[in-house]
Amino acid sequence: MEEFLKENYKILTLSIEFLAAFSSLYFYHKYKNTAAKFFIYFIFYLFICDFISLNYYYFVNNYLVFFKGTILEKNKWWSTLYWKIGAIIFYSFYYNKILKKSIFKILLKTLTYCFLIISFVKIFKNWDDFFVISFPIISILGAIIILMCSIFYFIEGLEYNKILVFYKSINFYISVSIFIWWLIITPLVFYDLYFSTSDWNFVILKWQIYLFANIFMYTTFTIGLIVSKPENSSNE
Repeated sequence: MEEFLKENYKILTLSIEFLAAFSSLYFYHKYKNTAAKFFIYFIFYLFICDFISLNYYYFVNNYLVFFKGTILEKNKWWSTLYWKIGAIIFYSFYYNKILKKSIFKILLKTLTYCFLIISFVKIFKNWDDFFVISFPIISILGAIIILMCSIFYFIEGLEYNKILVFYKSINFYISVSIFIWWLIITPLVFYDLYFSTSDWNFVILKWQIYLFANIFMYTTFTIGLIVSKPENSSNE
């Protein structure tokens, strides 16, 4: 199992992401007049960014050799920007599109602005560390926003009786998958110090958790795209 993951972790991760990206492209016509079109754009964004992240050292060693010996040699800065900050900004934007209650939107925007301020203050105060480590505070605050997005959506689903037709909404599949993904992955940020090839047991364990969490999330996205019906919204 360890050797299999060492050799195939990248291809397995990118394969499941490609499946979601391909499905979103195939079903784009179904959602092109709804807010879900932004989510489809986001899936492609994730696939491209993850492809760069997972092959970052290959690019540095073969094409971006001028990065060697500089602060850009490692990819921590890239994953922090495109995922730990970029993904949070997108989900905040997306849920402001689909939520109906003004109080939820205002609260979500306020939390996101606070998240961005704290994140960039943390980065600028620890500029050198930004390129070599991940900041747990950014991951935790981001997870709180994701959980709030999902909770607000579920509350509205109960209030507007959408729970009876939940399986027809792509937003339900998005909310469930990101809620569970962040609950699983966020605690791992406290153990990043152990993520080193000197401790392959932890590396393999982390890869397994990420892989199965990603399979769950992207498979749920794909199923949602296939079975859901387009939703019209005044916010789109």
